[in-house]
Amino acid sequence: MPMSEREQFIQTWEREFGTTLKVLKSYPTNKPDLKPHGKCPDAKELAWRIVTEEPVLVNGAITGNFDFMNMPKPPATFQEVITTYETSHREQVEKVKKMTDADFNKMNKFMVAPKTMGDMRSGDTLWMMMMDTIHHRGQFSIYLRMADGKVPSIYGPSADEPWM
Repeated sequence: MPMSEREQFIQTWEREFGTTLKVLKSYPTNKPDLKPHGKCPDAKELAWRIVTEEPVLVNGAITGNFDFMNMPKPPATFQEVITTYETSHREQVEKVKKMTDADFNKMNKFMVAPKTMGDMRSGDTLWMMMMDTIHHRGQFSIYLRMADGKVPSIYGPSADEPWM
């Protein structure tokens, strides 16, 4: 029996989570304040964004309420960011596993452009969430290189993790 789109999403999301976790765990935890540019968040803030946006978007996909105004403050240490991500991600996956196909396909109001709300399927919101995490992971891999950490393979070999 073919997988539903929701099942395909969960499978892809879990694979990407493993890669994101590998990148975060490669970061030198003694350099949480690294900030490559004045407009950029520091390393811990960027990692925390990955952690905190996931539950906002999962809960929003389920309830239709996307609450970006009450984001929790980052914990004291970079290691706590990683630990929180592992725990929170497992919780979010369980919520998505409980969604029905009808839940995955329901329409919500979501930001579709600057200062513009539009209709978006819950499933599309979740796919966008995963792509946004991948985007932030890419940003974070630059921080990792600048912090003299070893960049692991993401979609292929890296200078620090060659495949041949």
